Order: sequence, then structure tokens, then C-alpha cells
Amino acid sequence: MDIIRELEKDFMKKGITDFKVGDTVKVAVKIKEGDKTRSQAFEGIVIARKGSGIKETFTVRHISFGEGVERVFQMHSPQIDSVKVIKKGKVKRARLYYLRKRIGKHTTVEEEREVVKNQADVVLGKEGVS
Repeated sequence: MDIIRELEKDFMKKGITDFKVGDTVKVAVKIKEGDKTRSQAFEGIVIARKGSGIKETFTVRHISFGEGVERVFQMHSPQIDSVKVIKKGKVKRARLYYLRKRIGKHTTVEEEREVVKNQADVVLGKEGVS
């Protein structure tokens, strides 16, 4: 198995954005039309991540004109131009397939908030002071 992992390392992307299930991401996909290539964005919530190594995939879901649309992307595909995290989601599950049954505002995921390290500095107004 170590030989396979060593061979796969050559084909894997190096600078992949770190994201988790529940995050809202914008995936830029390269599309070839004739002799031209362009980038098309697909924005939605990551509902699943599967696999490991070169075979890792993630599923993104969003609602378009009242219909749920899901796309499965391969993490290390040369067709993926970039993955940007729009907002971090706060979820307690590895797969968010329950969102498929939800409609409207109920399809949103609670946003994860950043924790302030030192509460005393915030109270005293010393946030940006070094």
C-alpha cells in the first residue's frame, strides 16, 4: 500500500484549501468550450466528504430556482481551479444528507463564530494593542 501512496503523491494537488462538512464554499471549475476555457463557480454547502488520497471527493449542495442541485467534485481533479470558503458552518455530523428533505430557510447551517482568546483584553479595550 505504501507504493501506491508514493505513486499517488505525484498527482495530488499541493495547496488545497482546508474546509469541513457544513462550510459554504465556492468551487471554481474549468470548463472547455471549443478552443476556449473558462471558469464557472458553483457555490453551496459541503454535505459530505468521502475517500482519502487521490480518490477523495466532496459533495456540494445548493438550491437553484427552488430545486436542490448537488455536485460531486474530486478533490485533486485538474478541472477544479480553486475552492474558497465563504463561511464556516457549525455542525455535529459527518454527512448532512438530512438537508435534502428541508425547504427554504431550514436548509441553512448555523455559522461558526470565532472565540476571543483573552476576554479581559476585550473588556478593557486592548484588542489591537501589542
